[in-house]
Amino acid sequence: MRFKNLIVIGDRVLIRPARPNEKTESGLYLPPGVQEREKVQQGYVIKTGPGYAIPVPIDDEPWRSDHDPVKYVPLQAKEGDLAIFLLSGATEVMHGGEKYFIVPQSAILMLERDEDF
Repeated sequence: MRFKNLIVIGDRVLIRPARPNEKTESGLYLPPGVQEREKVQQGYVIKTGPGYAIPVPIDDEPWRSDHDPVKYVPLQAKEGDLAIFLLSGATEVMHGGEKYFIVPQSAILMLERDEDF
């Protein structure tokens, strides 16, 4: 898989934009008028970050390991979901000659999930 070496950080999601006339099996798609204004986009979640980091309390305990693992609150978005997101919160990137968006979860308005995925 060509995304194997990509690591998405924190609460961010890597999204492949859907083509303008692409519609899901359930019939969900953004009409051309919305896409032309480019305030809202849709695309498929390719990879997700680990989530929101939970702060580690500062304890000066002699028994505590210096390398306690970081804990995360997981994201709602999962690989394969269709995401409708605000373009203003997204960062456009090119990978392998294709356009993708890195989007914070807070910019995602709605997800459509195929439960069979």
